[in-house]
Amino acid sequence: MANEKSIADAGAYGSTKPNVRRIGTADLIDALARGLDDFKAMPTHLVFLCLIYPIVTLIFARIYAGYEVLPLVFPLLAGYTLIGPLVATGMYELSRRREAGLDISRRHAFDVFRSPSIFSIAILGVVLMAIYFAWLVAAQAIYVVTFGGAAPESIGEFARQVFTTPAGWTLIIGGSGAGFLFAVVVLTLSVVSFPLLLDRDVGVMTAVHTSIRAVLANPMTMAIWGLIVAVALLIGSLPLFVGLSVVMPVLGHATWHLYRKVVER
Repeated sequence: MANEKSIADAGAYGSTKPNVRRIGTADLIDALARGLDDFKAMPTHLVFLCLIYPIVTLIFARIYAGYEVLPLVFPLLAGYTLIGPLVATGMYELSRRREAGLDISRRHAFDVFRSPSIFSIAILGVVLMAIYFAWLVAAQAIYVVTFGGAAPESIGEFARQVFTTPAGWTLIIGGSGAGFLFAVVVLTLSVVSFPLLLDRDVGVMTAVHTSIRAVLANPMTMAIWGLIVAVALLIGSLPLFVGLSVVMPVLGHATWHLYRKVVER
């Protein structure tokens, strides 16, 4: 299936407001199937291992040096999903190229940097990074309120306090609630905005507005999509984060196909 417009001539209709469609659960399943098919045709797991493991190694090296960073380990790793749409732009580009019948060598994931919309993509990326750091600040504030900010004496003691004390359950509930709100904001702003910017040079405001309209037109379907993403990332994180090297690119490719279903060409 070929693109209706290439990036080269996207500016010709950049001022057109994209139309959004209503979709259902069957469309999500099909998007995931297409995303998995793209991953099989263009495996990029080694690239994602190179992205994930330096971050994980730095976090655990810091834990070994002192337990004061321990309360932020989960927010750091969970918050990584908030910038996932930015990280996955290379996967969107590969899916776009495969759809158009172009060369799909992994090096083309970096063609994003030559996109006419790169400035808008960068602006939206900065917004997601700001949300990510705001989430870390909120997570730290919730910990300080519930535990007083004292550094844990050990990993075991921290786990005991979190799972067996009223303060710990307050931390879990409060942190989960805050994380949910941040995730909803990111999903609403970015579910189709990054793929749209790669597909058409429409500008960051139009891309974000289209993403918001897509969510408002499909609230239940998008909520299910957000749940699928959260569960998939959780499962991928369990075996020492190795699964993320497959889960993240598959979700990235699937997001491109979700965009195709939601936004009319």
